[in-house]
Amino acid sequence: MHALGIPTSRAAAIVVSKDKVVRDQFYNGRMKYEPTAVVLRLAPTWFRIGSLEILTREKEVTNLKQVVDFTIEHYMPTIPQGNYLKFLTTVLEQSAALVSLWMAHGFTHGVLNTDNMSLLSITIDYGPFGFLDSYNPSFVPNHSDDEGRYSYLNQPKIFKWNMARLADALQPLLSAEEQKEAAATIGRFDEIYQQQFISIFRRKLGLSKAAKDEVKLVQLLLDMMQQRRADFTQTFRQLGAIHLDNIELGEEHWALHSITTHPSFSEFISLYQRIVQETGISDEERCRVMNGVNPRYVLRNWMAEAAIRQAEKDDFHLTHLLSKVLSKPYDKDDEAESLGFSNPPPDWACSLRVSCSS
Repeated sequence: MHALGIPTSRAAAIVVSKDKVVRDQFYNGRMKYEPTAVVLRLAPTWFRIGSLEILTREKEVTNLKQVVDFTIEHYMPTIPQGNYLKFLTTVLEQSAALVSLWMAHGFTHGVLNTDNMSLLSITIDYGPFGFLDSYNPSFVPNHSDDEGRYSYLNQPKIFKWNMARLADALQPLLSAEEQKEAAATIGRFDEIYQQQFISIFRRKLGLSKAAKDEVKLVQLLLDMMQQRRADFTQTFRQLGAIHLDNIELGEEHWALHSITTHPSFSEFISLYQRIVQETGISDEERCRVMNGVNPRYVLRNWMAEAAIRQAEKDDFHLTHLLSKVLSKPYDKDDEAESLGFSNPPPDWACSLRVSCSS
């Protein structure tokens, strides 16, 4: 996540033990002994929205004020001390930027409640998360999320809902007039998010500046990808490897093959060519920009599962390889290629399920 430019806590160390622990991975009564491991993660602060909610609920206003003042003083020094409305606005804007980055990389957080949302808008509490394989907006990484509350598509809505809970938690620190302004601030979340979203997807398509019909262009592509279940990561990556005025697809462009027969593909390419011309960017520059923002590799669940299976046999080669490859996700790696990290996911990947105990 850090290598992708997404704000995140960092893994500093992992300790593996020979001891076994009993786990019920899918909460179905089927216990299993698994090796024990502890990951040490670091972040500037672990205060979350839930950290403030519980103080407000228990009417601990003094402690609430201390936590917010501490956060402002140490992590948001441009905000005047005591300006809690500005604090809310800052968290909201940073959160909109964070979820835009998640959406742009196909990342889905499986349990996005207020206890799992940082006040600093960094990604924390990695549990049942997942990166999209095929573009399925309804993708849910957590097998116990039967209602799809935390699906890929719902993430911006959940962020907005959590921002409203943050506003509620700050109410004891706000005047009546400020509480009205806070509600108006929450109402602007969708607009702020859409601006962030289109800005990032503009870069994913290699466009150097805003252009007329760019929203239509992005929507056309996503619609085709959804209907043909095109691979999310590789579709964008491979678009940056072809010339728009002379499209020649080889076996290495397997993700693009799935959308070239779509009825809207010609319309998409024509619109794409026109926008590229209007913005004045060369095809070579477009490809360069795209290869700098669209990764070749992401941590797909099947890769993690393969590493886990090896590690359970005391073989950590794949674990170390993933760490190396994913620290430079835009660069081609020969061993990663030989293992199919940029190929279509294996068939068995479809049966993978993860939970909070995975």
